[in-house]
Amino acid sequence: MAANGRIPEADAEPSTAFAALLDRVTVTTPDGRRLLGPISLAIRTGEHWAVLGANGAGKTTLLRLLGAERHPSSGTAIVLGARIGTSDLRQLRSRVGVVSHAVADRLPPGAAALGIVLTGGQGVLAPWWASTGEADLVRGRQILKALGCEGLADHPFGTCSQGERQRILLARSLFVEHPLLLLDEPCAGVDLPGREALVLALTALARSHDSPTTVHVSHLLEELPATTSHALLLRKGEVVAMGPIEDVLTQSSLQQCFGLAVTLTRDEGRWTARASPSW
Repeated sequence: MAANGRIPEADAEPSTAFAALLDRVTVTTPDGRRLLGPISLAIRTGEHWAVLGANGAGKTTLLRLLGAERHPSSGTAIVLGARIGTSDLRQLRSRVGVVSHAVADRLPPGAAALGIVLTGGQGVLAPWWASTGEADLVRGRQILKALGCEGLADHPFGTCSQGERQRILLARSLFVEHPLLLLDEPCAGVDLPGREALVLALTALARSHDSPTTVHVSHLLEELPATTSHALLLRKGEVVAMGPIEDVLTQSSLQQCFGLAVTLTRDEGRWTARASPSW
């Protein structure tokens, strides 16, 4: 990155090469409190990013920006070729998939899992608002099967475990083609079997021929699939490090990000971090 914060390669490549481009973006509250930035970030199409940081680091703010739910206070933000502030954000939002507790909390718990998946086709929050045909039902069941949830198709969403609900939400986001998929702490509150099932599903998705670009926000390295290609570390709204994951995830950068000494290990592409004994 250049000293002025710009991303030189972004000027030399077509915008279609990038799922998101942020150029010296800041986000502040009405009273002037800075939530994020300044940040310059280039996410290329097909990459799989992890965003890590403690509470208040700016992770959710970044996701809301990438999801066209928030405008930058300064700088330029381009998502899927659309500049936020000058483009139809409703159309942009329809091209971005989101897996988040905020979405789950707005879905009817009594609706069958298959019905929840079908709501992704039209971006509605209840199955009775979605018009579907036999082809949609077949596709919905196929996606659930691919994510290991075939047996849940007729189960009420609210009776499924937290891990199952997260995989159902992932299926919902995959029902239509979303070039960009945002994952907001998908493993939060999920037990170990549920976490590993979700990680396996995300790994398979990343390895598929039509995989979307993904941005995965998490507090824990253990939740990241081995297919994660890049990482961004945030602390109090500022960038600590970003780039290819092997370069970014170091003990020194994690110590700077979280404010404590850590021991970092990697096994078969999966990362683990724990506080060092000296902490």
